[in-house]
Amino acid sequence: MLPSRASVVVVGGGPAGFMAAIAAAEAATGRFPGGVLLLESTPEPLHKVLISGGGRCNVTHACWDPRQLVDHYPRGGKALRGPFSRFATSDTVAWFQAHGLELVEEPDGRLFPRSNRSSSVVETLRRAAIATGVVLHTAQAGQTAQALPAGGFRLRLRSGAELEAEQLVLATGSHPSGLRIAASLGHGLVAPVPSLFTLTLADHPLVDLAGVAMDPVQLELLLIPLPGIATATKPQRQRGPVLITHWGLSGPATLRLTAFAARALRERRYRAELRVDWTGGRKPVELEGWFADARRDQARRQLGNWRPWPDLSRRLWLHLLALGGVDASLRWADLPRRSEQALVTALRDSRYQISGRGPFGEEFVTAGGIPLSEVNLATMESRVQPGLFLVGELLDVDGVTGGFNFQHCWSSGWLAGQALAAQRTCS
Repeated sequence: MLPSRASVVVVGGGPAGFMAAIAAAEAATGRFPGGVLLLESTPEPLHKVLISGGGRCNVTHACWDPRQLVDHYPRGGKALRGPFSRFATSDTVAWFQAHGLELVEEPDGRLFPRSNRSSSVVETLRRAAIATGVVLHTAQAGQTAQALPAGGFRLRLRSGAELEAEQLVLATGSHPSGLRIAASLGHGLVAPVPSLFTLTLADHPLVDLAGVAMDPVQLELLLIPLPGIATATKPQRQRGPVLITHWGLSGPATLRLTAFAARALRERRYRAELRVDWTGGRKPVELEGWFADARRDQARRQLGNWRPWPDLSRRLWLHLLALGGVDASLRWADLPRRSEQALVTALRDSRYQISGRGPFGEEFVTAGGIPLSEVNLATMESRVQPGLFLVGELLDVDGVTGGFNFQHCWSSGWLAGQALAAQRTCS
């Protein structure tokens, strides 16, 4: 049964909400007479944690220097250096270790629970909440909040129930309910748009190559200048693994590209030109050296039976030969210089027209939310409404794939929890 009052109410039972509630309760043991109440709108808290990373949960990333960590956030950037300096990746690893969960690093820097099961992360957070006395109520969604003249808040739930909170934490992610509550308490809003999504290619010239993966590939997004659009049109570039799909392109490099260009792409209704360098940024002179070696060492072999370098997909190589108008049955010794130049262009400068996002609405995060200028990033307390704290994806912060979005949740949640406890100590 819901109480009518609580010292702290956290609205949103995701990673940021759980961390804020636990950190507050741990740091102020016994100093919250009304308790710490955690409300989750769904029957299953931490669902996003449970399904993340293919059921493994990429908890964070082994990027230990906050100055480098902020480079992985298209929205947030240098403003996050302070929060990440106070609760960094190493602090996340140590926190989970202290609560019984060991994280292990993979070669690409991602950190997963040793069990390789996201349920281990969920169990760790739930155990910590119980141990610190946090009271969880599921299927309880916040609807409105009112700041009281004497301090504190009156929160009305979708069920019709009401309760009062001395301090209020909003950790609702991109759900509209949290944004509405924040707006009603005086906050502005940067309109949310999808981020971290795959790309659909017009007339999909690569459809027969679905399933081909290449690493590294260099992508350059050429944004068409449009009248009345203020977003910068300078090219966006990313380098890394790319996966060809039945509808277009996916993979880490594609997701990073769309994250950094999320708002510009939305303004252009996801229409742009994509330049693909399948060599990963190799110089023309290096390619010309490979072709010279092939003429000499593979003279009698057909172009279609020998690729310039072993990691180049044979299916992609045959596609590029056709794209360059070069006969795959031609012998290497007979390759004309003009055809060689056509192949260099196909390898380094293939152009594709983007016609939209991937077809499944698979974006993982949104760009937008409460402006960081309206939040004290040392404490995560609102600069607009005292006693209100804002954490996680509710803020205008989003990271690329690899555990960076979770890291922001852990950092912002922990900072809010510490500040809540410190205010209680001082009061």
